[in-house]
Formats: sequence, C-alpha cells, structure tokens
Amino acid sequence: MTLQQEIVGNAMQMAVVSLQPGQTVYCEAGKFLFKTTNVTMETRLGGPSGGGGQQAQPGGSGSGGMGGLLRQAMGTAMQAGQRALAGESLAFQYFTTQGGEGTVGFAGVLPGEMRALELDGTRAWFAEKDAFVAAESTVDFGIAFQGGRTGRSGGEGFVLEKFTGRGTVIIAGAGNFIDLNPADFGGRVEVDTGCVVAFEEGIRYGVQRVGGLNRQGVMNAVFGGEGLSLATLEGNGRVILQSLTIESLANALRKAQGGDKQGPTGGLFSTNAQ
Repeated sequence: MTLQQEIVGNAMQMAVVSLQPGQTVYCEAGKFLFKTTNVTMETRLGGPSGGGGQQAQPGGSGSGGMGGLLRQAMGTAMQAGQRALAGESLAFQYFTTQGGEGTVGFAGVLPGEMRALELDGTRAWFAEKDAFVAAESTVDFGIAFQGGRTGRSGGEGFVLEKFTGRGTVIIAGAGNFIDLNPADFGGRVEVDTGCVVAFEEGIRYGVQRVGGLNRQGVMNAVFGGEGLSLATLEGNGRVILQSLTIESLANALRKAQGGDKQGPTGGLFSTNAQ
C-alpha cells in the first residue's frame, strides 16, 4: 500500500501524511508536528532494520522464546549505539491509525525543501546526517560509515543514513533542491561537501583536495571559502543537492547577531571553519 503524502509550503516545507488502517509511519524524534486524535504515537529506542520494518512481538511465533528476546534486545542496543556514535537521536516515534484514516504531519529542522523517495527494494538510498524525517515501517533505517580518509576529509563527517526495503521515505534539506545524474555530466561532479543531501546506491561518494599543493591550490583553500576539500559523486544514478549549507547558514546568523569573526578572507582562515 503506497503511503499517501503531500509536501506543502515554500520556504519551510512540511509533509502531511494520510495513514490508512494497517499503515505505520515512523519519524526521528523532533520531526513530528501534529496528528489527528485517532493516530496513536509510540516512542521506541529501536528503528526498523533488517526485517522490512517488522517488529518482533514477545511470545510470538517468530520471537524464538527467551533467546529471541535477547537477540532483539542486543540488536536494539547495537542500533542505538550506532546512532549515538553518529550523533543521531536515539529514539524513533511510531504512528498508527485506529478506526479509519488518520493524518500526521512532519517537518525538518531547517528552512528548505522536503522530498519523498520511493524505494522499490532494488536500490538503497544514502542521505547526509540529519536529512531523515519520516518513513513507512516497511523502510529499514541504518547507519553507514564511510572510510576513514573520506570521513576525516569531508565537511559533513563520515556518517551517512541508509534506507533500504520498500516504501516511502521523506527527507529534508536546507534551501532549494536540485536533482542531477553524474552520468549526464561526464560521469562525475564535484560539489561543496555541505551541499550533498542524498544519492542512490551505485553512486560512488568521495572527497578530494581542492587543487594541488601549489599557489592556486593554496589560494583556493585560503580565500575560496571551500576549505581544503570537495565532495565527489561518480556513477549513474540520482543525486539530490541543496543550495544552502548548514555552515553558511550558521555564519549568516552569527553575522546578523554581530558575532561574525570570519573576516574578509573566509576559507581556511575563518575562525568559524569546522
């Protein structure tokens, strides 16, 4: 059953989901806005993973008795530990309608766009940390750790959110979105590390130094505002980029509050650079 949802708004969008009997949608803590009274809300530490979103029931035929409960508890603890290491919220909120159709609303935390992605079970999607808003319970949520060199070099860290299974997942970003396929641009694009929102499985994500260790490379790093690295996206598949980075938004807010210490150079010499 396809999740019925509508994304409304302009500068700060929200997703309004119509839940049918038997459907469950979950969100990260802090992304819920409103619901009708016939929609129940339950908070859990664990999220769907590895089973199409099916939660084991104590004493059920699939629980395997005490051993099954122990495995379920260990799986929840490992998942919570991964999310804690990634700096993500530990809890998910689950919403299920009772007695007919129900409505629930969600939103991101920054001014910008939202996007509903439809997973058909053949390709996973990866998203930058904090992009996840909500998903059907048939969508599995996981954490993907990039390689050490990529993680240390990338401005967004080495943590990605991974979505598998079948169903709808809703993501959010800052500013406006642009969709592209690296295959349409010679197979590779280079972007600011903070501009990547999400990409399909099959896209190769990496980080490269801005220029070489020469005069122009130093100029790019010091005065260009990009620091030392750019994100690279290669392959054939969908990529979603955002027009506003969290760092640029934070710098604009500090400047508006009279706390801008970036100075005229920006780039590597900014006191606000991460």
